[in-house]
Amino acid sequence: MRWDDVLASAPAVKRVTSGNPDVLGVQYDSRKVVAGDVFVAMRGETTDGNKYVWQAVERGAVAVVTDSLDIVGELHSRRSGVSVALAEHGRRALAEVSSAVFGRPQDKLKISAVTGTNGKTTTAFLLEQMLTSVGRKCVLIGTIETRIAGEVRPSEHTTPESRDLLALFAEGVRAGCTEVVMEMSSHALEQERVWGIPVDVAMFTNLTQDHLDFHGTMEKYCDAKLKLFEGVGSAPPRVAVINADDWFGREMILYELSRETDIIMLYAAGPFGFPSDYRASDIEILAGQTRFRLTTPDGITNFSSPLTGMVNVSNLLAASCAALARGLTLDEIAKAVERLKQVPGRFEVVPGSREAGFTVVVDYAHTDDALKNLIELGRGLVGEHGGRVITMFGCGGDRDKTKRPKMGRVAGAESDLVVVTSDNPRSEDPMEIINEALLGVRETNATFVVEEDRRAAIEVAIRAAKPGDIVLLAGKGHEKEQIFADGPVPFDDVAEAARILRDIAHEGAQ
Repeated sequence: MRWDDVLASAPAVKRVTSGNPDVLGVQYDSRKVVAGDVFVAMRGETTDGNKYVWQAVERGAVAVVTDSLDIVGELHSRRSGVSVALAEHGRRALAEVSSAVFGRPQDKLKISAVTGTNGKTTTAFLLEQMLTSVGRKCVLIGTIETRIAGEVRPSEHTTPESRDLLALFAEGVRAGCTEVVMEMSSHALEQERVWGIPVDVAMFTNLTQDHLDFHGTMEKYCDAKLKLFEGVGSAPPRVAVINADDWFGREMILYELSRETDIIMLYAAGPFGFPSDYRASDIEILAGQTRFRLTTPDGITNFSSPLTGMVNVSNLLAASCAALARGLTLDEIAKAVERLKQVPGRFEVVPGSREAGFTVVVDYAHTDDALKNLIELGRGLVGEHGGRVITMFGCGGDRDKTKRPKMGRVAGAESDLVVVTSDNPRSEDPMEIINEALLGVRETNATFVVEEDRRAAIEVAIRAAKPGDIVLLAGKGHEKEQIFADGPVPFDDVAEAARILRDIAHEGAQ
């Protein structure tokens, strides 16, 4: 592709110097530039890509797109020999240039995107399984992992930068994929990392307090989520799937009704939601199984899922609505639901726990609302037998500090024993984070233990369990590392818990 062709497809980019080189790729990380690439230099939240323009030129960049007039002047005065273009919005420029270079793969795929505080990952996993159950090849992009036609690779971010996202789309097209299922985080929507991505089906799960360190207020957080339904540099989605049980969801419904969206699919599992056409009833929740009746305008069907809990009823409703919007039948969805696989780190039962006479669960719950839902589910599973709920949790560093006492309050109010520990402290002092969470725990007069070391805290929680109890290890879920001020170290809640259970079993056999 020639540089002129790229510019013709990128209205956010304005040519500054002449030249029409062959373009072979695009990068925003100067360390990844190879000969023939366009380098897009843009100001970010933590660094400024314009600092690395000359490294990109030295590595063979044939064109530079920058959002800095100073860099334009510098490249011109030093006779860099590269083609130069200017962009007012760096991320928009990155998206448009990447789209051109990768051949507009987003136009060859039908994209379903989910946003919300909790449930994004599970809903995306469920929808991808439903679509593949009828033979469709999918690209899955989210917090835990990325899949392209079934091939699994790790995910660095919930929603990648546009260049990386479009590269995945292009790879999916080459692999024969026709569908994309992805999580769209509030950060990505606000930062326009998804600029120009045409979403066909948009899903909203819920909104509770999170990421206020970035957004500032709940209103701004909600506005960021709303961008998915407005379209970010693209037309609004054809279908809006909205949780009518959620207060912010009902606000979103009114917004969508005022805009006359083509199709609005409202789902609900609770008795007090906005009137909904897609509703769950006769709900029965057991350990390792959830059954309910789904009523829709197209008919009624019974669902039986290996997933557990009311939160998963809601997640199943969201995914089912999206699957219907993508052309599956109720019967096809019901058959897929029976065969669903567990989402890693989402109410994941640790191997060997039931042999010990109690249950150990790892879950990603890292907000007060998610923690409350998790503990309520645990209480419901052990309540009939008089078992206790033991909750271990921590709070992330360099994140919204106002969540910490709220999480502590929920854990203390709902649990029989609380173990307060470290999560990902990042640059903060772990004990300072713990002390802020303890403010909420102490309000409840709960029995609690403080153990800063997460490995030791997991052992404290598990060894405190008696037959019939449930141990909830909350906060990190699927994560395979713990992040400290001096960097990440390998850490896996499931592996640590399984090791402790093996030790207990070995001790009992002696």
